[in-house]
Amino acid sequence: MAEQSEPVVEFTSVNSQFGDTWALHNVSFALREGETRIILGAAGSGKTTLLKSAIGLVQTDSGKISLFGEEVTNRKEHDLFPLRAKAGVLFQEGGLFDSFTIRENVEYPLVNQQVATRLAPDEVERRVRDALRFVELEHTLDRFPSELSGGMRRRVGIARAIVTEPPLVLYDSPTAGLDPITANTIMALIAKERDVRRTASLIVTHRYQDGELMANFRYNPKMEELVPVEESEHADSAKARTKFFVMQDGEIVFTGTREQLDEATDPYVMRFRKH
Repeated sequence: MAEQSEPVVEFTSVNSQFGDTWALHNVSFALREGETRIILGAAGSGKTTLLKSAIGLVQTDSGKISLFGEEVTNRKEHDLFPLRAKAGVLFQEGGLFDSFTIRENVEYPLVNQQVATRLAPDEVERRVRDALRFVELEHTLDRFPSELSGGMRRRVGIARAIVTEPPLVLYDSPTAGLDPITANTIMALIAKERDVRRTASLIVTHRYQDGELMANFRYNPKMEELVPVEESEHADSAKARTKFFVMQDGEIVFTGTREQLDEATDPYVMRFRKH
């Protein structure tokens, strides 16, 4: 058996409260390269707080969070910048700047990096074009977000999240408000990113189908499309590398595979499985 890689992000007994409300309660897990965690739960259950805590945007009360092998708990804001630069984030609704062109939106993480890691203009241009080509939107370089459909804006958001070629990408409700066909297109791009670059992915979603696609399909580079995962595939398959979390009151009350989620009998957990 191949030796496991070091965690890209790891939570150890993390707790966070807002007043009397648990935002995170005794949260522990590790995420390695190429792995995916699908985070389900009711509104206010702690899903987005978990994402923000992973890159130090939300301070926790106790426990330990490690990002790329370095502890982020109670770290000064300035010291977090280099670590955050190595993580891509797709915000809710895409989070694009309305007054920026698509080119300017996608290049933003590159041109705003610390001076020591800034790229030459021609390298920035190459990466922007590569990222937009990855989501099949290279032709939109000089347009503005208002000129694109909701699904296209979400795809631009993915391009911006991956333009730095990060080992970790956090997706906050990537398919919210989209029709089923467009939502599946978005998830196919996320699966492609995972499989092409072995990216670790944390995905907050309200759609069981999002996790189902990540677990049951993999990107075939020769065919340039997603193909079903065969039952005979080895333990490193997309199915084995995709786990589901269900959160309630800041706590992860379920962790398991898609099959285990489908077999769950807890009434709360059952709300988030396929019917």
